[in-house]
Amino acid sequence: MNETHTSSPKADPFSAAQAVAAGTDFAELQLGPLGLFWNEYRPEDGACRIWHWQNHQARCLTPDGFSARSRVYEYGGGSFCLSDDGVLFVNEADQQLYHQSLADPLPVALTTGDCRYGDLSFAFGQVLAVEEQANRHRLVSIGLVDHQRHVLAEGADFYASPILSPDGQRLAWVEWSRPHQPWTATRLMLAERNASGWSEPRCVAGKGDGESIQQPRFDAANRLSCLTDRAGYWQPWVASTSGLEPLPAAEADHAPAPWQLGGCTWLPLGEQSYLASWTEAGFGRLGLCRSDTAGEDFTGAYSRFRSLALDERCIYAIAASPTHPSAVIAIERQSHAITVLAGGLAPLPIEQISRPRTLRYPSASEEAHGFFYPAMNADAKPPLVVFIHGGPTSACYPVFDPRIQYWTHRGFAVADLNYRGSSGYGRAYRQALHLNWGVVDVEDACAVVAYLDGQGLIDGRSAFIRGGSAGGYTTLCALAFHDVFRAGASLYGVSDPVALARATHKFEGDYLDWLIGDPQRDSERYRARTPLLHADQIRVPVIFFQGELDAVVVPQQTRDMVRALEDNGVAVQAHYYPDERHGFRKAANQAHALEQEWLFYRRVMDSPL
Repeated sequence: MNETHTSSPKADPFSAAQAVAAGTDFAELQLGPLGLFWNEYRPEDGACRIWHWQNHQARCLTPDGFSARSRVYEYGGGSFCLSDDGVLFVNEADQQLYHQSLADPLPVALTTGDCRYGDLSFAFGQVLAVEEQANRHRLVSIGLVDHQRHVLAEGADFYASPILSPDGQRLAWVEWSRPHQPWTATRLMLAERNASGWSEPRCVAGKGDGESIQQPRFDAANRLSCLTDRAGYWQPWVASTSGLEPLPAAEADHAPAPWQLGGCTWLPLGEQSYLASWTEAGFGRLGLCRSDTAGEDFTGAYSRFRSLALDERCIYAIAASPTHPSAVIAIERQSHAITVLAGGLAPLPIEQISRPRTLRYPSASEEAHGFFYPAMNADAKPPLVVFIHGGPTSACYPVFDPRIQYWTHRGFAVADLNYRGSSGYGRAYRQALHLNWGVVDVEDACAVVAYLDGQGLIDGRSAFIRGGSAGGYTTLCALAFHDVFRAGASLYGVSDPVALARATHKFEGDYLDWLIGDPQRDSERYRARTPLLHADQIRVPVIFFQGELDAVVVPQQTRDMVRALEDNGVAVQAHYYPDERHGFRKAANQAHALEQEWLFYRRVMDSPL
């Protein structure tokens, strides 16, 4: 059945609408002389608005008709920064830069044209940004007063993280070239100011193909440092005359894979000390790290930290825990007392929240990771829903997710997987997906069912699998090549990798070569791993959800797969959303998709095995 969504779901206890409404999220915390600022997404209208916290009060700065969201590289990030008198942001509708003074509620356009902007920073009267124009990328600066645009760097395929030193004499950034992704191989570049402008940039690190660098930073003494995975994990290193030298750090990733621009999970403080978040067994930690001491732990009850900032009194972060959704928090540095500035309110009593248990289980001859959420009030072994995150080089986190709670409240257990290839477990684990997409991720998805069934935690005969984007591809492969799941859901998922390579955007234009191989040279491998070509092997029901405006996984992918399954007599549903892109943002559409998936599985469970 093919359906274009126009209606809203019905209400019931912890309904899909309530689950979606609890999905408020925050991003891009910024701290300056004018106070604390953050970007807040609310699902009821899908807009992203900048908020200002000052004198113990928060107020929304973004007027109606504007939304602060970049779409550079399609995934965006770095959509706003602070100026001397307010904020500068990328408006979602036209992707242009706007300046908004705190004294004037009306934003003023700083740019016009067909370029898109992201990864903003501001210094010395200039906005630094990644500029995207018809698949060409460069670093530019734009004067706040005269609006004059200057190209700072061009020639590489991709750029990220432009940043000026405090004295304005050094400019650093990250760049990379095809066929690499920012989590496989990047370069740290540095230019020095001279009488004529900027010197010829030099490569500080990343001259080979085996190092991923992100989040360059200058400390107050103008020393350059960054995160690099050259020792196996994204850890802090500082630049010296002889190259990069490591700072004392936990043997753990101090950042996720940089799918979006503008991430901030560490800040150098000078003298080999820094503030950072890192991951241990999938759980986030937060600490002030020093070379001469064991450091100071500020983790508390939280399990994920993003967008770090600090002043003399407090540490600020966007944080979440297994029982509290995303929040903007302030941690007093002396007492460690936590104040929640925005968000963090769970829509359920704490005793009704299913909490994550660390999953570490055998798969093939290796080991995979994830989190297990028990079903609420289950009298017998419950059915299982396996969540497959997108990316595929992304990750899931042990934090309150209202979508997961929606399932556990309906009697399902949930396995949220960080299959081999996910970030957060070091470079080697991430690299396990190289040429193995559609194999190791699928093995891990299937193995978790046998593992949990063997532990007596689920009914292994009633397992379902769901995933969006790359997770949809893993879902379809699992259904085509393994007899483990009773049904599955693909949300804007990949069904034909070759077609994806032809139609996708530049940022992921070579990603398939890394994940599977060269489409011509390795054509047999592609054929063997293309769910569309093996649709006749899928014998269980499948439900699809697709945005009609999707530029990453185009709608034709879903239509072709749906048609193939219908031709083979498989029970299939498809829901198309005319106003959605890659990943649904409108609350009514998210709630509709969630409820329809649950109803679909319920009908499957009511049918005989």
